[in-house]
Amino acid sequence: MNRPIKKVLIITNFNIYDKANAAMKVAQKLINLGCEVCTLIYNKDKLFRCNKARLNFTFLSADEAYSSVDAVIVLGGDGTILESARRSAPYGTCVLGLNLGHLGYMAELELGEIDKLESIVSGDYKIETRSMINIEILATDGSVRKNEYALNDAVLSNGTISRIVDTELYEGGVFIGGYRSDGMIVSTPTGSTAYSLAAGGAIVDPRLNCLCVTPICPHSLYARPLIFPDSASIEIKNNCQREKTLFLTVDGRVNYELSLGERIRITRSPLHTRFIRIKDDSFYDRLRQKMNDNR
Repeated sequence: MNRPIKKVLIITNFNIYDKANAAMKVAQKLINLGCEVCTLIYNKDKLFRCNKARLNFTFLSADEAYSSVDAVIVLGGDGTILESARRSAPYGTCVLGLNLGHLGYMAELELGEIDKLESIVSGDYKIETRSMINIEILATDGSVRKNEYALNDAVLSNGTISRIVDTELYEGGVFIGGYRSDGMIVSTPTGSTAYSLAAGGAIVDPRLNCLCVTPICPHSLYARPLIFPDSASIEIKNNCQREKTLFLTVDGRVNYELSLGERIRITRSPLHTRFIRIKDDSFYDRLRQKMNDNR
């Protein structure tokens, strides 16, 4: 048994009617169970405009929201869950996903399963810890000019234009090889079932401690995905002469430019994402169900 959850932050896009209605159902259920229900303060006007403010919400600023609640319930797709996971990780706040998207691979519940929320109030749930990665952008002089962290992946590519780019891969300062490809993906085991899988990477059990490097559409017969221990220090250098910049995308949301000669360095992050699990299905049960549902 875990500590009963009594204060919950609800995250969704209140501009979308179906998501706002779903959030109201979840909020009412939690209030009936004796929970304090919170949302971000910028949603206050949205709730009034769509006549959804009758419930007793606590409105919190973005700075205090993720640190002051017992759990975050995210209603949406995997992208929304990812963003909330990144924001929750520095505070160790646990996350529960409720699928309102297409795949919903990271979600624990579907909308028709909100009665199962009783489990989090009674403490009858488990916490599944997922590893994260730290991403540094290194200038040509070796200094760190930006630092980010991710639950899923870091993707280096040419951005919106699909052109082959040249990169070099290093581990612990040792040169591994040069790649001509559409880009490179470095993912966690969690991210191995996302873009990395679509690019031909391996499916990795999230209980493993590793980093996955997957070239995107490599122009080579011999470029294959690589698996490294999570103690590795992976660097990818922008060696592309034809393009002014490449683009680093972190968890599909945050973008940075990478100039010629600059590198990204990826290591295991000290942060972790803590997912609430209520159901007894395994990683492989979810994998089989979600992948079969989206054939």
